[in-house]
Order: sequence, then C-alpha cells, then structure tokens
Amino acid sequence: MYLKKASWGKEEASSSSSSSSSSSTTSATAVDELVSSLKKQRVYREVTLALRTGLHDASANFSFLRVRGLRNLLKFLKSVTESDSTILLFCFTQSVPDLQVVPVLFQNSLRQAPRDDETVPNLEHLFSVEPVKITSPSTHTELALALRLLQGCCLLHRDSAALAFKCNALQVLMDVLSSRGVLERVACLDALVSILLDSSSNQMEFEACHGIEKIAELIKDKQVDDSIRLKCGEFLLLLIGHLNGKERPTMSRINDEIPQLLGEKSASLIWAASQFGSTLDPEQRQTALHIHAGRVLESLELD
Repeated sequence: MYLKKASWGKEEASSSSSSSSSSSTTSATAVDELVSSLKKQRVYREVTLALRTGLHDASANFSFLRVRGLRNLLKFLKSVTESDSTILLFCFTQSVPDLQVVPVLFQNSLRQAPRDDETVPNLEHLFSVEPVKITSPSTHTELALALRLLQGCCLLHRDSAALAFKCNALQVLMDVLSSRGVLERVACLDALVSILLDSSSNQMEFEACHGIEKIAELIKDKQVDDSIRLKCGEFLLLLIGHLNGKERPTMSRINDEIPQLLGEKSASLIWAASQFGSTLDPEQRQTALHIHAGRVLESLELD
C-alpha cells in the first residue's frame, strides 16, 4: 500500500461536475463534501494500515522479515511526502503510541548488543519446557535501512527527534559510527544530522558523547574510507550552517572546538562554506554541499 488513488474518486468528481449544471448549487456542494470526506477516510485507513503492517514486520524476530518491513515503511514515507495533507496525517499518527515508528526502530533493528561488562542473564529458562525465543542480529542492510527510516521520520515529524532522545539515540548512533561498516556509517551521519536539528536535548547529548571530536577524528583519518570522510565534511557543514547565528551554548563550544581539532585554515573554510546556497533548489544545494565538503578534505590534506 503506497497511498494509491481511489478508483471512484475521479468518477464521482466528474459526475458531480457534469450534473452541477442541471442540479442546484447546494446539491453539488453536498456531493463534493461527501467525496472529500470519503477520500480523507480512505487515506487515513491506508496510512494506518501501512504503518501497522510495516511496524509488525519491523518487530519480527528474524532479520529478513524486519528488512521487508523497513523497506515497506521507507516506500510509505516516500509516498507520504507527495502532499502536505498526508504529511500532516503522518505527523498525527506519530502521536499514537501503537503507530510510532522511532521506538520500534530502537527496540529492534537499532537495539544495542549487550556489552561484556553487563550482568550475565539468567539461563534457567534454557532448562524449562518453554521454547527459547531467538532473535537474529541486525544485518548491515537492516541497520542502514533503519537509519534511513529514522532520518525520514525526524525530517517529516520534528517530535520524532524527542522520541529518539528517549531511546538514547545519540549513544546508539555514536556506537554505529565508531564500529560499523561504510554503508551503516554513511546512513548514520545523515540520521545524526536529522535528530540534531532543532533539538537542544539531542545537541547537548551529542556534546556529552564528544561527538565533534569523533567526527573530527574520522575526517582526519586517512585510513577511513573517503566516502565516510566526505560525509563527515557534509555533516559539519550542515550542522554549523544550521546552528550558526543561533544563541545556543552548543554553537559557541563548537566554534571553539573546530579550530583546535581541524586547524585554523580548515575551520575558516568550514565557517565560510557552511553558509552556501540558501536560495538554491534541493538538487543544487546537494551538489554545492558535496563540492564544499571535498574542499574541506583537500584543506586537511595540505595541512
């Protein structure tokens, strides 16, 4: 289900318009209102059905089922962006606990693995007659899809960033950034930007996790894949460009840290380039962002 157009919608609309010439204005208005009401009800049912179905699969024990659910939810989000009304409807559904996407992501695909120093779980259930519940770990593809879905939810629905904060999102994302492969790290950096924008709580947590230091380490490390280093440059440009001019403690601390971590030359280039293309269309902005991030990497090579 990806918000298909109703088969009866055009027929009703055309019949309404053709009969309006022979019927009263009141009757035509009543038909139009009925068609509009039916359309809204249909879209609401399809949105809730798509969310419930996708979230059900995304909560499954097996990775291949979770991947299917995540892919369907991503396709659903893409269809939601086609109109303002469906975006508003999606935002409304995220106030309903059973339809919230972000908590399901962190409870399943983005769930942190237990650490070595954590308490060993009770194993008595292994000797009982009850079957043991086995959950397969997240694959590289699943983790990347979950991060893309997190990014989309936070960009469409700003309160999703607050839900992510309650799920300790910053700790999870910083772990992914330091230990996973190229596919997951690139998706992680995009998701990281989306949960930091306009969220002071996530920004403070990012600072507590020494996020800027870790980003700087990645961008300076020549052993790291170039696509990750380039994405780190884009991350800095987006974050600083968004926070610049806003009176927040986070911004002043970043201003002090960047020159120390990357050098004065690279810092000056970042500050200047972070103001790029406010009047450009999205495609031009992405191209400009990529070019400026490449220049930041070149400046680091020359230092």
